[in-house]
Amino acid sequence: MSTTAYKTVREIAGPLVMVEEVEGVTYEELVEIETPDGKKRLGKVLEAKEGVAVVQLFETTQGVGTEGTKARFLGKTFELGVTEDLLGRVFSGSGKPIDGGPEPIAEAKKDINGAPINPFSRSFPSDFIQTGISTIDVMNTLVRGQKLPIFSGAGLPHNKLAAQIARQAKVRDPSTGSGQVGEGKFAVIFAAMGVTFEEAQYFRNEFEKTGALERAVLFLNTAADPVVERIATPRLALTAAEYLAYEKDYHVTVILTDLTNYCEALREVSAARKEVPGRRGFPGYMYTDLSTIYERAGQIKGKNGSITQIPILTMPEDDKTHPIPDLTGYITEGQFVLSRELHAKGIYPPVDVLPSLSRLQQTLSGEMTRDDRKNVMAQLFAAYSRGKDVRELAVILGESALSEADLKFMKFAEGFEDKFVRQSENEDRSIEESLTIGWELLSMLPREELKRVKDEEIEKYMPKTNN
Repeated sequence: MSTTAYKTVREIAGPLVMVEEVEGVTYEELVEIETPDGKKRLGKVLEAKEGVAVVQLFETTQGVGTEGTKARFLGKTFELGVTEDLLGRVFSGSGKPIDGGPEPIAEAKKDINGAPINPFSRSFPSDFIQTGISTIDVMNTLVRGQKLPIFSGAGLPHNKLAAQIARQAKVRDPSTGSGQVGEGKFAVIFAAMGVTFEEAQYFRNEFEKTGALERAVLFLNTAADPVVERIATPRLALTAAEYLAYEKDYHVTVILTDLTNYCEALREVSAARKEVPGRRGFPGYMYTDLSTIYERAGQIKGKNGSITQIPILTMPEDDKTHPIPDLTGYITEGQFVLSRELHAKGIYPPVDVLPSLSRLQQTLSGEMTRDDRKNVMAQLFAAYSRGKDVRELAVILGESALSEADLKFMKFAEGFEDKFVRQSENEDRSIEESLTIGWELLSMLPREELKRVKDEEIEKYMPKTNN
C-alpha cells in the first residue's frame, strides 16, 4: 500500500477527479481524497494510464479543488465486511450502518466486484420459490437461482410488489409439496437505488412491522445520496448475498430497485468521462456492466446455497424497446410486466401475464409445485388471451354480435382479472390455493374448449358442481 499523497489534482468533472503524475496505480483501486479543510472522501480508480488516474468519488465533489487537495491510493479495492450478523441490519448505499446499530464485526472482507461464476460450475436451476402471488407462482413461476426482472413504469406499484415478494418468498419442500426448506436458511437482500426518502422509509417499515427484517439485509441509497454511490449499491448487496449463499448455505433472494436509476448513474459518469455515447446517451458498455450484476445469480455445484435475483426497472415512457429493458431482456430469463391498464382498474398486483415470461418454469417437476400446474397455466393463458381479444371485438361490433362461447370467454377474462390476478398486498396464497382459483375460473368455460388440460385433471381438480 502506497502512503504517497499526490497533490497533482488537475481537473474535476462531475463526480470525477483527474490526478496526474501517479505511479503504480491499478484499476478499481480505492482512493482517499483529502480536501484542504481536512475532510476525507473515498473514491475508486476508473482509469489509469500514462501517469494519469481518473478517480470516481463515492461522494459529492463539492469542496474538492485543484489547489491543496491530496489523493492517496490505498492499494486495495472496495470491500465489504461480511458476517451472518448482517442479517436484520439496514445499511446505506455505501455499506455503512444507518439503523443506529454498531458496525458488524466482519468474519472476512470481500471485493464487492465479485468474480464471475464459471459456467461449468453452475448448477441448473430446478427448485420452486413460492411468492404467494398467483400471477407469479402459477403463470410465471420463479425458480431458485433464476434472474427474473420486473418491468414497470412510473406510478405503478412495483415497490409494493417488491416488498410483498420479499416478505412472502419461501422455498417449498419437494418432499411434502409445502412448507419451507430450512426456515432459518432463507434470506432476502434488498437494495434500493435512487429512491425517495418516503420510499426508503416504506421499505424499512414494511420489513420491521412484519418481522421479515430478521432474515433480511437492506441497502438503501436515496435520491439525496451521491449518484455515484448507486453504482456500488447493487454490488454490495450481491457480495453479501454470495457470502450467505456460498459460504453459509442460505437460499438468498436479491431484490434490486430501481435499475433505471442505476443506469442513469452510469450515464452521468460516462458523460463526465466524455465518452462517445451509445443509444439514448447511455454508455456503449452498459450491456456488459449490467451483465456483471445479473450474472451473479445462480447455484454452484457442490454448494447448498443459491442466489435468486429479482431486478426491478421502470421503463421510461413505458417503452419496452428502451435500452435498459431491452438489454436486460437479453441477459435475464424472462420478465414480469406490470400493466397500466390493470392498475387503472384498481387491480393489484397489476401483473400482465400475456407479455410476462419465465423461461425456466418448464424445468419444474410436478413434485415441486403440483402435477397439474403446467397444463392449468397453459389453459389459463390461452383462455385469457382469447377473452381479451373478444373484449376488444365487443367494443367494435357490440356484444350482440358475439357467439355464446365468446361471451363466456369475455366473462372469463373479467373473472380472471378480478379473482386470479387481484389479491391484497398481505394475501399470501399457497400454490394449491392459486390453482384452485384457476380451476374455478376454468369451470366457467365449455368443457370442449378445455384443450390444454387432461381429462383426468378435470375429473380430479375441477369443482364437481360446475363440471
